[in-house]
Amino acid sequence: MTAPTAAHAADAAATAAPAPTLAYPATTRGDVVDPQFGVDVADPYRWLEDDVRVDPKVAAWVAAENKVTDAYLATLPGRESFQKRMTELYNYERFGLPRKAGARYFYSRNDGLQPQSVLFVRDGIKGEGRVLIDPNGWAKDGATALAEWEPSEDGKHLLYSVQDGGTDWRIVRVKDVATGEDTGDEIRWVKFSGLSWAKDGSGFYYSRFPEPKEGEAFQSLNENHTVYFHRLGTPQSADTLIHATPDKPKLNNSAQVTDDGKYLIVTGSEGTDERYALTLYPIGAKGAGKPIDLVDDYANNWEYVANEGPRFTFLTNKDAPRQRLVSLDIRKPGALTELVAENEATLVGASRVGNRIILSYLGDAKSEAEMVGLDGKPISTIHLADIGSASGFGGNPKDPETFYAFSSFATPTTIYRLDTVTGKSEVFAAPKLTFDPRQFSVEQRFYKSKDGTEVPMFVVMKKGLDRSKGSPTLLYGYGGFNVSMTPGFSPTKLAWMDAGGVYVVANLRGGGEYGKAWHDAGRLDKKQNVFDDFIAAGEYLIGQGITGKGQLAIEGGSNGGLLIGAVTNQRPDLFAAALPAVGVMDMLRFDRFTAGRYWVDDYGYPSKEADFRTLLAYSPYHNIKGGTAYPAILVTTADTDDRVVPGHSFKYTAALQHADIGPKPHLIRIETRAGHGSGKPTDKIIAEAADKYAFAAKWTGLTVE
Repeated sequence: MTAPTAAHAADAAATAAPAPTLAYPATTRGDVVDPQFGVDVADPYRWLEDDVRVDPKVAAWVAAENKVTDAYLATLPGRESFQKRMTELYNYERFGLPRKAGARYFYSRNDGLQPQSVLFVRDGIKGEGRVLIDPNGWAKDGATALAEWEPSEDGKHLLYSVQDGGTDWRIVRVKDVATGEDTGDEIRWVKFSGLSWAKDGSGFYYSRFPEPKEGEAFQSLNENHTVYFHRLGTPQSADTLIHATPDKPKLNNSAQVTDDGKYLIVTGSEGTDERYALTLYPIGAKGAGKPIDLVDDYANNWEYVANEGPRFTFLTNKDAPRQRLVSLDIRKPGALTELVAENEATLVGASRVGNRIILSYLGDAKSEAEMVGLDGKPISTIHLADIGSASGFGGNPKDPETFYAFSSFATPTTIYRLDTVTGKSEVFAAPKLTFDPRQFSVEQRFYKSKDGTEVPMFVVMKKGLDRSKGSPTLLYGYGGFNVSMTPGFSPTKLAWMDAGGVYVVANLRGGGEYGKAWHDAGRLDKKQNVFDDFIAAGEYLIGQGITGKGQLAIEGGSNGGLLIGAVTNQRPDLFAAALPAVGVMDMLRFDRFTAGRYWVDDYGYPSKEADFRTLLAYSPYHNIKGGTAYPAILVTTADTDDRVVPGHSFKYTAALQHADIGPKPHLIRIETRAGHGSGKPTDKIIAEAADKYAFAAKWTGLTVE
């Protein structure tokens, strides 16, 4: 770390200060009991499900919990040093992936510590960038963010969405790029929506939910997702309804205009599984024509790649668990022609750029990429910089230029420009760093889970670290929803490693690292495999001497928060500290709020007996073991999380604090004007991470100077 400063003096004072005697707030226990399938399920903290923004009793509980947590966190040695180092590591110029429209290039940039990134536009690749949207003036606390954005084909207009306080709800607006002024078009109650321009720039397609009842916007179920077309210069009330499914209110419906502008593809799905239906609307002078049901079985993944008239190219897992590239003629959609066969690596993306298709693969959770022709025949491999993650590769059929981003655990994102004709990559934007990435090592290891399955993990640490006695280690996991954990850069994780800690990511079943079979092996009645994989990762790290008993902290967010809660209940002896963030903690009621109903694809239905018994067996809220010593736990959530409503974390924390689980702290940190994670301003990210990792350092023995 850096030389001693006033911040270090503050750390010394904190070290000397005695930790407060923890007196948790008195939390009222109700007498709610739900009889389910012959089981009386107690839910004494049901009242904590109420919206903290509406219910004064819940708001008072939140304030009381934060007061206790803040007092404890203030005593932690290393907290100020972590915050200082994280601030230093965040303070570098960061660019987002450029998008080309007409002759203009649009891209985001953060000068280092700005709460939100700023959107720039430049005329031509060598042009001078000018600010188009700066969201940092939208709110005093920096918590109102620029979310999704999409330029029109000619680059004259920009469609953009506003995210306030971390919510999933969006307000969609349009900006005139030449003048920088808004057009006055505004769309509300948009969530989980694609944004797709008509090719002539006359308007755009989007999806929205009905306006919620007063006071229910952050908790009521999201149903009746409907696709509309908005014509520029008209009010939202005049928007044209394109696609609705009132007979199937649980469907999500997302629209995309094809590259040639002649069709609108509406993708329908009910849950989080990649099991879709495809409805095609021909687009003519009078708008969308009669629908064509292209796929209607909700059985497989279908991702549009390109089309030449009626012949469409899709990425799919139909008859290929690790995915393949196929084409079909919409006039006889039952017949598929294979362009690129399934192989050992998992095909995770495909995009047409000029007369090439770029294929993105995961090989043992690391990015690989190659180019093929429109007929699927190999052309060349795209050589990436290292073990890491590549993303982007977007483009259009008329232009051979594309951009992609590459990052790894110790390498911040670098943006590359790729010419698909020559195959040449060149750096478009690279950060100037305040550290040397070569000081850190990245290893990929494989370990055996409980049932003998080999599971990969990445082990990252500072070179030269004394490994003779084990090191304080932070183990991260997710394991669900077909999400792959790939190498990526995090200034907050780097601060942990810079202080002498080890950082590990385990690629658990339930993710998408090895395709559909890997996902299926970690969901529904096989969810316990995910927990077994994570527990085995901890045992492996101790057995290999990478960490020692009492040196292992664990972390995960959302579905990963569920993971941390479940494994803490199952193996409290294995971990020194646990950091569950925005977790799904009540597995019997998750489907009753906002987006929770989508998750039945991974978790099952609490209303079905077989699923209920599986869920009850691992639900973090219901399986806390009194009379057992638990690790130190710091739960984190936010008041505006309308993805995993904070009531999950509130109820879980209240149950922890009520139970006889030992003297270590069991606390909750509740952020205000923040949500599930996206849109959070830089200063709040740093403050929360400094608290979490100082807490983990305290209980794993990591000395932070």
